[in-house]
Amino acid sequence: MTTITYSMTDTAAMLRRVLTHMLRNPFVTLLTILGTPIILLLLMYNLFGGAVESGGTARLSTAYIDYITPGIILITAIYGTGTAALRVNSDMAQGIIARFRSMSISRASVLQGHVFGSAIATLISISVIIGLAFLMGFQPTANLLEWIAALALIFLYVMAIMWLAVGIGVASKSLEAANSVLYLLYILPFFSSAFVPTALMTPVVALIAENQPFTPIIDTLRALLIGTPSGDRAGIAVAWCIGFMVVGYLLARTAYNRNSNR
Repeated sequence: MTTITYSMTDTAAMLRRVLTHMLRNPFVTLLTILGTPIILLLLMYNLFGGAVESGGTARLSTAYIDYITPGIILITAIYGTGTAALRVNSDMAQGIIARFRSMSISRASVLQGHVFGSAIATLISISVIIGLAFLMGFQPTANLLEWIAALALIFLYVMAIMWLAVGIGVASKSLEAANSVLYLLYILPFFSSAFVPTALMTPVVALIAENQPFTPIIDTLRALLIGTPSGDRAGIAVAWCIGFMVVGYLLARTAYNRNSNR
């Protein structure tokens, strides 16, 4: 067996371990990720949908449920980062990682198992959100190629922020410290184009929304699903996702090698 084959086998074993832990409490895992996004989807649509749509096509060129669904999809993934950071930080604190280091397994496989396991749970949660949006009247105009591109962007984005979450979880000395860092991820989408166009925001908020990572990702996903204009946002969105992934991977590997014995 080659080194790559050994690494893939070890990663599969670590993934099975993470999925086994999730399957012991599947509803808790999914509700932790889905709770807030479902509330946001129902709340924003039922409380503010009519008010926003009453402004006519000058404000929104599409139904409000179509407009907010891409943003809720990204927010769902963000709430999956908390459980990812929790699991890996717990492994670090309990010394399980130190035991793995003493075994003849690929070091990268431990981190990859956490990333892939959390990504699977998050993608399932996103599927639930999309299904709920359809029940509420979501009507995407995407063709087959646009759906493929949208799903590819969602997958890239989920993998990117899961690497970032695992990196934060490994580097943090406690779960509280990890949550403090992740709080910025939780709050940033509320200062993006997730719920209203940046043109309707006050100048200061619009400036923040236009120059943060989630707005171009949301705008690109929205353009793919419902055909709204995105300009050059697609390249910026992919660049942000790759940047998240690289930073998360480097942080995770560095912190893992430094702190595995704590």
